[in-house]
Amino acid sequence: MDEERLASFLRSLEPELSPVLQSLYDKAHEDEVPIVRRETASFLRTMVCLTKPMRILEVGCAIGFSACLMAEAMPEGAKITTIEKLERYAVSARETFRAAGLSDRIELLFGDAAQVLPELSGPYDLIFLDAAKGQYGAFLPDIIRLLSVGGVLLTDNILQDGDLLEPRAAVRRRDRTIHSRMREFVYTCKHHPNLNSSLLPVGDGVMMSVRLS
Repeated sequence: MDEERLASFLRSLEPELSPVLQSLYDKAHEDEVPIVRRETASFLRTMVCLTKPMRILEVGCAIGFSACLMAEAMPEGAKITTIEKLERYAVSARETFRAAGLSDRIELLFGDAAQVLPELSGPYDLIFLDAAKGQYGAFLPDIIRLLSVGGVLLTDNILQDGDLLEPRAAVRRRDRTIHSRMREFVYTCKHHPNLNSSLLPVGDGVMMSVRLS
């Protein structure tokens, strides 16, 4: 099966985005801001509709595309807390939330997740992890602490454009550290006593983990 043809076919089935999301999508591609792929966005929306989380934590806001996407799908009265460490992205996201009338539903915390996460109190029903890929493992203990029992952790970009499948020697030297850390993160999630995890070939790979007791 041609994976690129499959991805193109799946994207062709996607309905039009709302005006807010379309504007953010266009801006992200124009300014080369990393946001979730369309098929990942569809999966994320579906998971929010399915799990109906009242408290959502997002690690890695960028310009706010995923937060707005989840806000459109989450139940009435639900809240999102999102973390962003780059000031230019945080400023843009806050303006977007204000213009979209979502400031009362989305709280943006400016700072490095490594410093912000230990200060947070859970539980969160759904956590979306889409930040510095090499730091996923370092974030995991706090994320598990913050995730409610039965809550869902969705982690994006697991496959690293296919690098995860390659042996270390076949990966570019500059990418070997993140390759090793991502493999370790995947192994930890799959074998962690408090998580039940599945790696899904959606977009650039999504790890779906459910918090056990």
